Amino acid sequence: MVLNKWMISLMLCFGSICYGQNIVKKTPLSVVIISIEKQFNIKFSYAVEDVATIEINKPNTSFTLQETIDYLNAETLLNFKALDKRYVTVSALNKTMSICGVVFSDKKQSRLAGASVLVNNSGSSTITDKNGTFTLQNIPIYATLTISYLGFESKQVLANELFSVQKNCEEIVLSTKNEELNQVLINVYLTPGLQKYLDGSTVLNTKKFGILPGLIEPDILQSIQILPGIESTNESIANINVRGGTNDQNLVIWDNIKMYHSGHFFGLISAYNPNLTEKVTVSKNGTSAEFSDGVSSTINMQTKDAVTNKFSGGAGINLISTDAFLAIPLAKDLELHLSGRRSITDVFNTPTYTNYFERSFQDSEINSDSSDKNTSSDFYFYDFTAKLLFDLNEKHQFRANIIGINNALGYSESNANTNNTETKASTLSQNNIGYGGNWKAQWTPKWSTNLITYFSKYNIDATDYRVETDQRLTEANEVLETGVKLNTQYKVNTKLSILSGYQFNETGMLNETTVSAPSYERTKKDVLLNHSLFSEAQYNNSNTYLRVGVRLNYFQKFDKLLIEPRINIRQKLSDQFALKLEGEFKNQTTAQIIDFEDDFLGVEKRRWVLVNNQDIPIATSKQGSFGVEFNKDKLNIEATGFYKIVDGITASNQGFYNNFQFNNANGSYTAKGFEFLANKTARQYSVWASYTFSINDYEFDTFTPSTFPNNVDIRHSVSIGFYYNIVKNLKIAVGGIWRNGQPYTKPLEGNETVQNGNNTMVNYDSPNSENLDNFMRLDASLNYNFNLSESIKASFTAGVINATNQDNAINRYYKVNSNDSNDAIQVDNKSLGLTPNLSFRVNF
Repeated sequence: MVLNKWMISLMLCFGSICYGQNIVKKTPLSVVIISIEKQFNIKFSYAVEDVATIEINKPNTSFTLQETIDYLNAETLLNFKALDKRYVTVSALNKTMSICGVVFSDKKQSRLAGASVLVNNSGSSTITDKNGTFTLQNIPIYATLTISYLGFESKQVLANELFSVQKNCEEIVLSTKNEELNQVLINVYLTPGLQKYLDGSTVLNTKKFGILPGLIEPDILQSIQILPGIESTNESIANINVRGGTNDQNLVIWDNIKMYHSGHFFGLISAYNPNLTEKVTVSKNGTSAEFSDGVSSTINMQTKDAVTNKFSGGAGINLISTDAFLAIPLAKDLELHLSGRRSITDVFNTPTYTNYFERSFQDSEINSDSSDKNTSSDFYFYDFTAKLLFDLNEKHQFRANIIGINNALGYSESNANTNNTETKASTLSQNNIGYGGNWKAQWTPKWSTNLITYFSKYNIDATDYRVETDQRLTEANEVLETGVKLNTQYKVNTKLSILSGYQFNETGMLNETTVSAPSYERTKKDVLLNHSLFSEAQYNNSNTYLRVGVRLNYFQKFDKLLIEPRINIRQKLSDQFALKLEGEFKNQTTAQIIDFEDDFLGVEKRRWVLVNNQDIPIATSKQGSFGVEFNKDKLNIEATGFYKIVDGITASNQGFYNNFQFNNANGSYTAKGFEFLANKTARQYSVWASYTFSINDYEFDTFTPSTFPNNVDIRHSVSIGFYYNIVKNLKIAVGGIWRNGQPYTKPLEGNETVQNGNNTMVNYDSPNSENLDNFMRLDASLNYNFNLSESIKASFTAGVINATNQDNAINRYYKVNSNDSNDAIQVDNKSLGLTPNLSFRVNF
């Protein structure tokens, strides 16, 4: 018995010795250098960063100094050279190397064939073969590689870790990604940074964003207009039309906070700074049951949410604004993210600002030419965000954030013939501030919760003061919304998960008008409470993706229950073909009405109102779509047909320029059409073409005619684009848009005006029976990236909108001629002319 124990111990000891002889632990090069310095009484001269990541086997202590230097040169990609008997220099070789690796799934269960291998900041990439192996030639010695595979966590590896003087390739293990079943379907969709998910939603990753025609930065709400079915008939991101809907029918969420304002410069620039916005998800149909209150689309923006323990940031300036952002580690598990942006237009008058200003305020008092008036105007905007991230432990995360958006416009006007008499002073301001917080908890490996709270406040305040009549007119619109949401998710297995939750919203709105002489005041306040329960199941295997759910909405004020089913199915027919079916019921309890007033400078204002279930009913939508997808060798082709009915719209929020302009009525619109997209991507380029056909008609029972084309009835719309990585750090993008002109209503020929009491009004013909000339625009952008130092990266981007200076009319209406009451004057609003812009950014 004792002998057996002795023999076992000896065998274990021998096995340990043998195993230890096969695997020799490598030593950091910095430690090896110190040892050699002591052994030979010499001194190495080197940069710390050159040796920081290198590990080697220790050289034999019997080596001479020259043999030791030869050994170091053979085992590393550094140049060791003895200057004399005392000093040895170490320098990085300015050369490339060949590397190889083998990619495994976690726990080395299997080799991953077809994994993507990308050399960061370079055009080099490849995929693993059937054995999970890859090789790359001529790779810079300090390059970083990103290894990714669908369903697994991406991994970054230093290239010099994959270099070996031996023939064996380094093993790389990817961990399974378990946090979501809705996986990335297309990694590069139109341009780097745009991705398509299995549920059909499109995701904009601003950190990886490439370049789009005409843009100098990943402007969130400008970028999504590249997608078929999404456009702006008047070039404004404050008026994004998704499958024929109006802008107020888009649910806009920033870090779980509902936003009521989206644009600077009255809609020409997105109000959301992209530098800390990590992901933007756009859903046109088949939305998750988690979301409601947007009958056209959902635009969900999420900022960086990981504690990195790394100080980073950046700053930039363009011909409109300047901005900066910082990620500041406060402790091991505590981090602060900050961003801010402000216009420079009140300091520098640039050509870009001039074009934007003329576009925004055309046909208004601000931009009117009058020799008998002295005028001055002042306009600026700013936005800011802050986010506090705290990881209590691996299972509990806390986040708190704030966002602020502000636009301010001041205008004064005086008679040119008098030096000291001011006759008019006006101000117009818009701001939206939001506060939010959430607590994510992973209670078990399968069960997690997310508690979300937010508060959103929107204000528009306008003042118009005339000294001559001593009359002050003020208007105010205020929105206050508080929300609480609890999401619970249970993962039954790797293929099936169940999401359930509860949401409560309290929305209050104020609309106020005050006149000083004669004294008049009107104030209206409304409050609505909404309780919602939702649940959905999500299933995904290799061929089938299914998400089916339902949302129950109870409106306490009206004692009304709305049931909203949702469905989203994608079925693969083969490796190349798949079918897509989406459907949803949604509702909306807020809307914007449009003021057409000469007060406040003639600038069109939109005011939020709350439904009252009478003259402003709850808007509801029913939408279905069916599509076919083809994907092979990075050629993606999609064709989708859709049918959407939105009921409960009001005439006052459509912006009619016809005989219904000042009428109040409830109606609906029906949009049906077809979307097509073809996109071919490769390592250095992407080319795409999209086409949308759509028929969009109103129906108002109390109007005559009751059915007529929608204001945004764009029958045909075509978009083409091309992105090319010319050299390693130089990119170019060129693209064009062509679409039918917007519908408009002309006056009745021979009887252009009509008397209504003491007022003379335009006598319009059949509504929206005419169309503007076709809209066409060509845009281009050029981007160059370079390093100011090893830790500071810079980029220069130039862009031009409407490079051919095409004269496009985007809206047409008529007004009574002040010199002849029987005549109606045609007024055309024009799009941006040739508008260049430049941007310079640094990131560290």
